[in-house]
Amino acid sequence: MSGEESLVVYSGRNEELVGPIIQRFEEESGIEVQVRYGDTAELASTISEEGENSPAAIFFAQDAGALGAVGDRGLLRELPEDILARVEERFRDPNGRWVGVSGRARVVAYNTEALSEEDLPRSILDFTDPEWRGKIGWAPTNGSFQAFVTALRLIEGEDTAREWLEGIRANEPRVYENNVAILEGVSSGEIQVGFVNHYYLLRKLAEEGENFPARNYYLENGDPGALVNVAGVGILSSTQNTAEAEEFLNFILSEEAQQYFTDETFEYPLIEGVPTNEDLVPLSEVEAPDINLGNLDDLEGTLDLLRETEVL
Repeated sequence: MSGEESLVVYSGRNEELVGPIIQRFEEESGIEVQVRYGDTAELASTISEEGENSPAAIFFAQDAGALGAVGDRGLLRELPEDILARVEERFRDPNGRWVGVSGRARVVAYNTEALSEEDLPRSILDFTDPEWRGKIGWAPTNGSFQAFVTALRLIEGEDTAREWLEGIRANEPRVYENNVAILEGVSSGEIQVGFVNHYYLLRKLAEEGENFPARNYYLENGDPGALVNVAGVGILSSTQNTAEAEEFLNFILSEEAQQYFTDETFEYPLIEGVPTNEDLVPLSEVEAPDINLGNLDDLEGTLDLLRETEVL
């Protein structure tokens, strides 16, 4: 590359998590990357509003649902087969419009000074029990949480999802801006449990050591609360920078980038040949629900439900 090319990325992923690997891509490719960071759902809405006039070439989303929602509007191009084939089928769009780049499991983070695993319910649905009143933290604006709600709607049905949201809300949960804040609330004892992605705790343990007073609880038996989702990328159909965008995807699915995700952000690598960080529960041992991530595309339906139940 000559160094004159540029690429606009809309990233629903936090700059702290993906900024370093994007910078590495810039250095190795000579392509200047301009990143607009924001909430995944809001960026999906922005792309939809901008339509064919969007300056973005790539949508780097926090979850598969937002990518599917943008793809359903015809705003993502079909990706080359050699890019799609790097990732196993369950972690990419059945229609080839997006591909997962790192895996993340939903967990319940809990305060180890207040609880043990034996104190925790067997299903995410059971946190509506009044015994959890005032003890729960969640982040309803978070893209991964919204994708979980979409999965809950698909697995258990609309009525059960509504009842769960109303039940948790009746338990007066603390509302946080993001997963980091939830984990801080758990560790400080402000709350006893929080609904988060798995890797936030791993990062904290790496920073503060094993005495950090929180751990992850993985639900079992295909429970909706054990959803394994992906962060993923798609190329906007309106972009003129297709070659540069494909180069970005090739890089982000390279061994170098996949190793970064498992070593630095404690996520699951999605290509063969990259070993999972030894501190992670192996993906094969996570008893996730059997769900097609391509079906998590009804983001609007989830947002409507969250508003109707006054969660948002």
